[in-house]
Amino acid sequence: MKRIFITGASSGIGAALAKAYADQGASLGLVARRQHSLEQLLATLPNPERHRIYPVDVNDHMALSTAAEDFIVAGGGVDVVIANAGISQGTLTEFAEDQEVFERIVATNLLATAATFSPFISTMKAQTGTGSRDCRLVGIASVAGIRGLPGASAYSASKAAVISYCESLRVELGASGIRVVTVVPGYIDTPMTQVNAYPMPFLMPAEKFAQKAVACIACGNSYRVIPWQMGIVAKLLRALPNWLYDFAFSKAPYKARAAASEKKAPPSLGSGELRKNE
Repeated sequence: MKRIFITGASSGIGAALAKAYADQGASLGLVARRQHSLEQLLATLPNPERHRIYPVDVNDHMALSTAAEDFIVAGGGVDVVIANAGISQGTLTEFAEDQEVFERIVATNLLATAATFSPFISTMKAQTGTGSRDCRLVGIASVAGIRGLPGASAYSASKAAVISYCESLRVELGASGIRVVTVVPGYIDTPMTQVNAYPMPFLMPAEKFAQKAVACIACGNSYRVIPWQMGIVAKLLRALPNWLYDFAFSKAPYKARAAASEKKAPPSLGSGELRKNE
């Protein structure tokens, strides 16, 4: 029976991952800010008595560490930790009021990923030291982290940083036997993306995404874009010279800012969903 810890678990990608793992008989630790949403999710899972819920904001690192320690003690260890919690909002550097939003996005998407992993590493090292090769640390990034999207500088920067952070961590922990997996969603069909008024290429149901992500994590793949078509798009974008990329995206509409909600969100390259640390 696998022991899986998931942040941002109450909706969207996180909830789909929880259901996929629960269907496999796993024991889950589910983290989100809203207890009611966690309780509703728990009621839909098989064997709810196996699972533990933690109404915690991932930016409260002490509370997050306490939840991690409780889960380790309750399960006698941990097998997979998925840092999924994230937020997305348009930001423009020229506006001073966007600085706070920028900091909040980076704190939730990047710093909380490290804070999620940190309490589990010593336990995982002890497990791999006794022969286990199933320990995984999983960072949920975004295709939006491949190139900087205008009007979404904080989100793009935070997800690019998650990709680089997980790569650094993968090398650091390689000798320990702990595998670090970076999952990069494209457009995933969730309640948050269903309100988008622009085309979303290769839109994938959350349940299908979860199935593919679970398989990727089990295999220990170091990096995987889901769906695969967006992986091709990502490679093409990465290969574009700056002048061509700048020209192609210079007229793209911006993601809505907190201080200017009347702005129309752009057809950006997949935040997976507009998760709100849920």
